[in-house]
Amino acid sequence: MPIKTILSVVGATAIDGDLRVATDLCRQAGAHLSALAVTVAPQPTGRYATLSQGWLEERERNGQQLGECVERVREKLAKSEISFDVDSLYVEVAGANFDIGERALYADLVLAGPSVFQDPDLKQQVVDGCLFQAGRPLLIAPPDSIPTLQPKTVLLAWDSRPSSAHAAQQALELMINADSVHVTMVDPSAALRASGEEPGADIAAYLARHGINVTVDTLPSAGRSVVQVLQQHAVDVAADVIVMGAYGHSRLRELVFGGVTRSMLEEARPPVLMAH
Repeated sequence: MPIKTILSVVGATAIDGDLRVATDLCRQAGAHLSALAVTVAPQPTGRYATLSQGWLEERERNGQQLGECVERVREKLAKSEISFDVDSLYVEVAGANFDIGERALYADLVLAGPSVFQDPDLKQQVVDGCLFQAGRPLLIAPPDSIPTLQPKTVLLAWDSRPSSAHAAQQALELMINADSVHVTMVDPSAALRASGEEPGADIAAYLARHGINVTVDTLPSAGRSVVQVLQQHAVDVAADVIVMGAYGHSRLRELVFGGVTRSMLEEARPPVLMAH
């Protein structure tokens, strides 16, 4: 699917790195940039906290800071020579994901840049809004990474779940234009109801029919976490991006027991394209 609209969610501070990544990606794709500056309202504490002068003053400061952020974003994007629009969102923490999700409905890709990656609360709101409310692919750009929509090498993390298949479908155009795609599995189970009799063969055949140069890599965990194996393999094959399905298990199970998605959201080093 061609990418013609990118939604970049930014906090009210430290916007420079996020906008630089967003504008670079839009130039690569010839895409329109929708920038959304988000501030989450302070949460009251105590029975009468919402009536306190301090709480009201903090909300006023946050609103002013958000307005200033929007103006800085507009000024920077006006110099970028790309098509763009800028909006802002001042929300209670419980509703941020729904509002982000509403805007993500009208984007082909949602970007979580370096500063969002380093803000756990905002990052989770972006993930929930993008993946669960809107069902859009999410590109995560950790600090010091170089995200691109023209990757030469793609690592497709494969576990034979629907979320992985959806991620592969969402990233199909990127993989078609790449030089090589590494379908990577960690400790796959060679069983009919798991990874099939020949793990990776089905997805490799599917991708090959699209003219994609596919290599199937089956890796042992050897006492390491799945995320550690994937990230090391991304380094070994010089992958520009990891494509993976998000939340193959339920969000509740991931929250309680941990999981690959949760770990990747915390530890990602190369750019990661997620879909659910």
